[in-house]
Amino acid sequence: MQITSSLVPFVSVLWINVFSLAGCKTNPASGRIWAEPQMPGLYMNGDFIIGGIFTIHYYTNSEQNTYTRLPPHLQCSGSIDFRQLRFARGMEFAIREINNRTDLLQDITLGFQIYDSCSDVQMATKAGFQFANGLDSILTESNSCSVSSAAHVTAIVGDSASTPTIAMAGTFGLFGIPQVSHLASCACLSDKRQFPAFFRTVPSDHHQAAALARLVKLFGWTWIGAVRSDTDYGNYGMAAFLKAAQEEGICVEYSEAYFRTQPHNKLERVANIIRRSTARVVVAFLAAGDMRFLLEELARKPLPPLQWIGSEAWITHPEFLRYNMCAGAIGFGIPRSLIPGLREFLLDLSLAQVLKSPLLMEFWESSFSCSLKGKTGVRECDGSEDIRALQNPYTDTSQLRVTNLVYKATFAIAHAIHAVICNNTQCDKTIKFTPWQIYEQLKRVNFTTKNGYQVNFDSKGDPSALYELTNWQFKKDGTLDFVPVGYYDASRPSGQEIGISSMITWVGGQTEVPVSVCSESCPLGTRKAVQKGRPVCCYDCVPCAEGEISNKTDSLDCLCCPPEFWPNARQDVCLPKPVEFLSWDDTLGITLTVFSIAGTFMSVCVTAVFYKHRTSPIVRANNSELSFLLLFSLTLCFLCSLTFIGRPSEWSCMLRHTAFGITFVLCISCVLGKTIVVLMAFRATLPGSNVMRWFGPPQQRLSVLGFTFIQVLICVLWLKISPPFPFQNLKLYKEKIILECHLGSTIGFWAVLGYIAFEAFLCFILAFLARKLPDNFNEAKFITFSMLIFCAVWITFIPAYVSSPGKFTVAVEIFAILASSFGLIICIFAPKCFIIVFRPEQNTKKHLMCKVPSKAL
Repeated sequence: MQITSSLVPFVSVLWINVFSLAGCKTNPASGRIWAEPQMPGLYMNGDFIIGGIFTIHYYTNSEQNTYTRLPPHLQCSGSIDFRQLRFARGMEFAIREINNRTDLLQDITLGFQIYDSCSDVQMATKAGFQFANGLDSILTESNSCSVSSAAHVTAIVGDSASTPTIAMAGTFGLFGIPQVSHLASCACLSDKRQFPAFFRTVPSDHHQAAALARLVKLFGWTWIGAVRSDTDYGNYGMAAFLKAAQEEGICVEYSEAYFRTQPHNKLERVANIIRRSTARVVVAFLAAGDMRFLLEELARKPLPPLQWIGSEAWITHPEFLRYNMCAGAIGFGIPRSLIPGLREFLLDLSLAQVLKSPLLMEFWESSFSCSLKGKTGVRECDGSEDIRALQNPYTDTSQLRVTNLVYKATFAIAHAIHAVICNNTQCDKTIKFTPWQIYEQLKRVNFTTKNGYQVNFDSKGDPSALYELTNWQFKKDGTLDFVPVGYYDASRPSGQEIGISSMITWVGGQTEVPVSVCSESCPLGTRKAVQKGRPVCCYDCVPCAEGEISNKTDSLDCLCCPPEFWPNARQDVCLPKPVEFLSWDDTLGITLTVFSIAGTFMSVCVTAVFYKHRTSPIVRANNSELSFLLLFSLTLCFLCSLTFIGRPSEWSCMLRHTAFGITFVLCISCVLGKTIVVLMAFRATLPGSNVMRWFGPPQQRLSVLGFTFIQVLICVLWLKISPPFPFQNLKLYKEKIILECHLGSTIGFWAVLGYIAFEAFLCFILAFLARKLPDNFNEAKFITFSMLIFCAVWITFIPAYVSSPGKFTVAVEIFAILASSFGLIICIFAPKCFIIVFRPEQNTKKHLMCKVPSKAL
């Protein structure tokens, strides 16, 4: 059964207190701890002791617990981690540097006790209690059975891993002992309610998770895999990353966890998932030890090219540079730094110093393959070993990263102690203080280290988040190396946190960003349609509906174009709709214009003929004055059709309908007057009839004026109440705008047409009644024909007008005007002109009065 990390501190405290109190009960004055204390790996006495705990080993020996005897003592096992040893000695270097300074803790000597947690919670907790109580195996009332007012150590630097640090921080919080970690980055440690005395010099994984999510988003990867350590570091970090990735619209194909002590089949399963996945980018939130096992397993079988995105725990670990499968990997690491004098300190290691420390002895034996204890079969170390000839992570100070965090943590504690026991002139080592006083001063520290780094903590005990974007690139000699290519600075404005400073080399040596998507980007003119049962990053690209566009890739929805716009063929831009109207340069407009001018020219020609022969009988007959007025009105009718051509405007819309209505009424009024004259003339030939004096020229003029005035009145009312106006018809066609004249008041329009129809119908009836009058040249017969054509044209006009679309509506109206006008001028005036021009012998009064036999025309 696994115990969750939040219960570990409680269980550990309970375990140790049970044995401690049991000892106290046997003797009220003293008791013996049942477990032997663990000796520090590195130590030095001083006026004030600073504790240090590092993950120098990664394993412990384990035996089955029988519960019939005391649990066996845990011992570290496995090979020593040279980097972690360098971290520990970096703390020793910082303390020695502090002791040599005159401006910090003057006349005060700091000591240290450094332990190896072996990446184990129990070992870390045991070391933690030793920090609090000391190394005495005998517990007295003053140091165990009651809580001491002062801890054995002033403060602690460490641990390296998050899980043991969580266990320690929960315990130290109870005693108020400040703890400053250099590498425990779990975001959970920022909770001051659980870990009130915890500080760190490494940024919280909250920032790293956000940085990784934005990095993935920056390069357009929406389909990724994720693998993490099955620890507090990996689980909390990956949870924060997945949350940030979801907010950035990134989908995760798989999210797997692994811890190095789990069965090998679990590791195989994780490796096979990575091999079979379609995601070409893998985000690895793994501790260095777990990443080592995973890479070794992946190297057993062929692996598709993968773009690795690493967390700070392994992305700058030099051990992994031997895995070429990770070439091109990128990730955020701790910024590199320089610590003057550190390399000389690390190399200034004599055999005598080594023999004083079990950790240094193990390092020496492992580095030089010799034995300091006289083991059989192994060469004995004789002191001739040259540490300066070594090339391993312990001696490599070219890219100090975590070591600098240890350096800053140690100096932060020293500044806090200085603030408690020192004034402006001197320090007093006899001052009694509690760990809480150091804690309060740690919250306020703000200084710059000797190598130029600012050190301070926010309200959560965290430093400002600054990462170095690291890329694994091949050097000229074919080996991999860490190359800084950018940064992440959480203090910068939103959206500007990531900066790329140089070219990145991707997996396979590519210079182009690799692609890792579940579905290809939807091009312009399409939208995403999520595939059923799959993540949102897996979708189909569906073309936008009619009238809609998408003007960016991967659009979730298409946008409707404004009413006056329409999509282009690719449906990625809304273009202004073409405006359609019967224009002058349109073929149909040109044709109708030609017929209109031809009709006008015909009217002018007929007028000229009639004027030239105005004294002839055929012109004088049936009131030549009405004939000239009719010709004038027909000319206006032909010309008014031109007002319907061209772009509609406010004035043209009002003019075209009113001019058409008035000129046609004037025209029909003249025809009606001529018809009445014919009927009256027939009645006047009857004996005793005196009717012509009641409808002479004055009355004829007055009738035409009266009939026309009524139409003028209708038009005035129409223009006054609701006149026609230019109108953009957006509904008739989806892809274009019809610019037309809105009628305004439809009642006014149909009133104008209705009055014309009434006059035309009245004229037709009267002409029909006079069609058989006994004249050789019966004008009523021709008026009947003209009115028949006129009525036929306008009767067919109504359905054609209503059903014609766009500019053809105007064309139908112009055609009706021209057709009826040509019908009138041809039926009424063509026979007369034919006689005047071609049959002048028939242009006599006798012939018109039927006194001369007529010849067939």
